[in-house]
Amino acid sequence: MDMEMKAEQRDSAIKFCFSSKAILILFYCALQTIGQVGGPILTRIYFLHGGKRKWIPSWLLTAGFPCLIVPICFSLARRNRHQNSRFLVTRRLILASAIIGSLLGIDSYMYTIGGAYLPVSVSSLLSSSQLAFTSIFAFFLVKHKFTHYSINAVVLMTFGSIILGLHMNGDRPIGETNGLYMLGFFMTIAAAALHGFLMPAVEYTHFKAGVVVTYELVLQVQFLISAFATLFCTVPMIINKDFQAMPREAAEFGLGPLKYYMILFSAALALQCLVIGSLGIIFTSTSLLGGIVSSLLVPVQQAFAVFFLPESFNAEKGMALAMCLWGFASYFYGEYKTSQKQQETKQKSELGILV
Repeated sequence: MDMEMKAEQRDSAIKFCFSSKAILILFYCALQTIGQVGGPILTRIYFLHGGKRKWIPSWLLTAGFPCLIVPICFSLARRNRHQNSRFLVTRRLILASAIIGSLLGIDSYMYTIGGAYLPVSVSSLLSSSQLAFTSIFAFFLVKHKFTHYSINAVVLMTFGSIILGLHMNGDRPIGETNGLYMLGFFMTIAAAALHGFLMPAVEYTHFKAGVVVTYELVLQVQFLISAFATLFCTVPMIINKDFQAMPREAAEFGLGPLKYYMILFSAALALQCLVIGSLGIIFTSTSLLGGIVSSLLVPVQQAFAVFFLPESFNAEKGMALAMCLWGFASYFYGEYKTSQKQQETKQKSELGILV
């Protein structure tokens, strides 16, 4: 009787942990959705109506990092007062955050170049190629094993991107020169490759942290990465006198000065949600899932671009959306099956010990 009660308690505890983790993953996915869909559209609106500064949108990607102070202070307040230190980051993590933050600043600048010269439907398509780079780097850096479910998801989403790629020329901006268009094209591909490296690099940093990886630690690392990325982008902004140019650019903005600052402020919040969400997914799951979610949102970006920007939605984009949804469902089903097998193995081992 006691053994049955203990087994039921273990089952309920396992189910609770799984459901709590799933809720946290969905929360981070929601944040990434807000950032990945809203950020590029707001950035594109900035350029379409007279914005010309490249470092300003790059800076906005992580400039909203002070909003992390609130959850960090809340987590610190909950920690035991008798603990020696409330700050969990080590020197190794600070150094890793500085390197990753600087690379994130470079990545943001390259994405901004792509967003300046390409429509959202094209730049989001090219950005989805980071899934392939994430898969490769995750295999070498964190030894992430492929399953036939994850391989199926990658293949489906890759084919979805190819289908969209066949229609790229139809969305070329009017008056865009071939040189600028190709510059945006290759800069976006390079940014996707760098982003595909950064996601497993963050996961690798968690593995090599030298301390227990907790939610509080992840918040502090997120803050440091965003702070270093913002600092990296601030230096060229000071050199180019972008801060001094903002009032003049606002006065000449096509939608008016008020909407100019509203767009920049909204973009900063949305892009910070993107950073928090993507890093949170890596913490609660894997970098490969982060790449899957990012690719899934590409057709969603396409749909929103049709409503808010002068871009079209056609049969090719609809087919790509269906393939991305299929791939995403395949990945989540594979994760569910893997989790079920792990729970069964753990239960059998524990029952064997009790017997």
